[in-house]
Amino acid sequence: MTQSRNRKDDGSLAFHLQTVQKGTRRYENVFQSVARMILADQIEKVVVNGRTTHDFKLFRHGSKHAIGMYDELNSFVSFVKDASEGGSSKEMAFVLVGEPGNGKTFFVEYLCACYRNFLQQEGNRKYSFRFTGMEKLGSYGKIDKIESQTYEDPMILAMNLGETQDQSRQLLADEFGFKSQEIDKHWENYRPMGACSSYILADLRNHYAGKLADVLKTIEIFPVPLSETLGTVTGKYAAKDKITSSAVDLLGEESIQRLLHISDTNNPYRFDLRRGALARVAGGGIHFSDEIYKNKKDLVQVYLGVIQNRMIEIDGYKWPIDTLIIATSNNSEFNRFLSEKEEAPIIDRCRVCYVSHNTNYRLQAQLTAYAIGSDSKTTLNAELLHQDPNLNYAASVTSVLTRLPRSEKLTPIETMKLAAGEVAGEKSIKTLAEVIDTLNQEADITKRFGQKGLGQRNLGRAIQLMVESSETNEGQCMFAFDVFGTLERIVLDYVTDPNDRAKYQEDIKIARSLYRERVMTEMFNAYMDEPQAIRKDVMNYVNMIIGIDAENLGPDKMWKYRDPQSGELKALKMDQRLIQSVEERLGLKTEEQRETFRTSVRKIYGQKISLEADYDFMDNLELVKAVTDVRLKSDIAGAGSLVGALANRTNEENQKLYDRMIETMLGQLGYCRTCAQKTIEYFCTQEDEG
Repeated sequence: MTQSRNRKDDGSLAFHLQTVQKGTRRYENVFQSVARMILADQIEKVVVNGRTTHDFKLFRHGSKHAIGMYDELNSFVSFVKDASEGGSSKEMAFVLVGEPGNGKTFFVEYLCACYRNFLQQEGNRKYSFRFTGMEKLGSYGKIDKIESQTYEDPMILAMNLGETQDQSRQLLADEFGFKSQEIDKHWENYRPMGACSSYILADLRNHYAGKLADVLKTIEIFPVPLSETLGTVTGKYAAKDKITSSAVDLLGEESIQRLLHISDTNNPYRFDLRRGALARVAGGGIHFSDEIYKNKKDLVQVYLGVIQNRMIEIDGYKWPIDTLIIATSNNSEFNRFLSEKEEAPIIDRCRVCYVSHNTNYRLQAQLTAYAIGSDSKTTLNAELLHQDPNLNYAASVTSVLTRLPRSEKLTPIETMKLAAGEVAGEKSIKTLAEVIDTLNQEADITKRFGQKGLGQRNLGRAIQLMVESSETNEGQCMFAFDVFGTLERIVLDYVTDPNDRAKYQEDIKIARSLYRERVMTEMFNAYMDEPQAIRKDVMNYVNMIIGIDAENLGPDKMWKYRDPQSGELKALKMDQRLIQSVEERLGLKTEEQRETFRTSVRKIYGQKISLEADYDFMDNLELVKAVTDVRLKSDIAGAGSLVGALANRTNEENQKLYDRMIETMLGQLGYCRTCAQKTIEYFCTQEDEG
């Protein structure tokens, strides 16, 4: 880099303008940069809660990325795109409002990290300018170099080189060879220089008697530093208490040090803008205001002016800024602010986006993995701590159920399954879409879909309680069933509203019944010494009811078909008794009911197989439970006798069965000895049945 820089890049304004003309450097506002960053990455269409929406892949990179948040991301991208095209959004702030622990701050910090990485790429860098040789002017004392305090783009300087805009346009054409179309294009992002830059440029003009060549020699172009810790390009201002916070934290203040050097008291450079958070992100950066409505009123009034005018104002001096302002707020603080009618102007200048909790339990599995932690955990004695293979499922299902509002049209389990894009018996995704539409008409935000429930922090606390318990440390295993107890403790300790508390406790009971079903399936797989035993049996039933009316079905009831998942030619014998037993377990008494159910299964299979080649009906809990019960009954005279055999190991045969199942669970199903024994023990109890 240094060699090419020494040869070509002399840090002059002329060189910078030349590279802008060539397209190797860019002049664009922050909205155009952010929109280009997002839209340059892959965009996919996805169906969420029955509606087609876009998934922006920029937010899905890295080991810890944003999960879900489809509506919120679409709102944000639409906001930025509108602002980049000169829409009303460019005079607004984007405010994320929602319950604590639902990913608002994480999203903004992830976006800022992406933006910094984007600006580090060649061709995306932001540049600014500094004035050198200021000592020669006499009125600046020992101050020799002065940087643009708001990191103004060199193009801003170029568009203000003349005393009038027309003169500046003429200079760009005559001195730097810009064509009129190029000048018009750049002028779309024209803004005047900040007070101190403008004042210093005028001083230089006077000193060099208006000779542009001499003025240009004092100007040096430099890349804007991208350090996260310096707060340049991406900066955060967290709300402080009423005594320690002041407008100085945002705007800056008069600098005593500079006043010791500057003899001209009218010089706006006496104000140190970099003392405030806004100036450091003013050159095409992102300003993140955490809990914006927690700030005292005079600070919110400062934001009012900054958001609308995109201007830092101190004592009548003005510094235009190019900043994307993103803020967060929790529901209660936002509602309190809304109730104060005199604060309406600030709300009017905000694009409010209500952030809901994640309501897809399959996606929640990734969030739960974040809460559990990626590093291998150890006990207090530094021994490896095992994770029950059912732990993530139990925690994910419980936290998602607490976030789903009750509805007369759908049961909690149906709502949960439909929200994850799964089959929920006869209920269709349209029913869920109707429920969501009805709930989203509520004036009270917390009653809308996914707006209330146990957040990510609560889930993290539950995992912490689990890890610190003596039982977990002694057994060296995070046993899945224990998470229900710790979540109940979190509900009692952290949920203040009695109605919410009662609902969450009911949701935990439902989650326990789902965990019970999962354990039944695992026990059958362990009994059959085959990790995919139930899956195979479920698919056998599905294939049987598809092939039962086939024309090529011989008298031996053998049906040949090509498996769409593997592409292999397979033969399947129709087992009328198995079909009938499964359908009886499902409560289908009449021929008409059975045919209706079979038709629905065939229809689902036809729809799913085109999108997911390996779709296996394992999300259809009723069907999985019916097949499990039938197989347990036909193989070992019912689940009851398996329970009896496992619970009563006084005879050698029962002990052998127990040992074999433990070995399968250890070797093939991912259990350790502690959670294998505890899971079998739980299976042998009558807890959470039905």
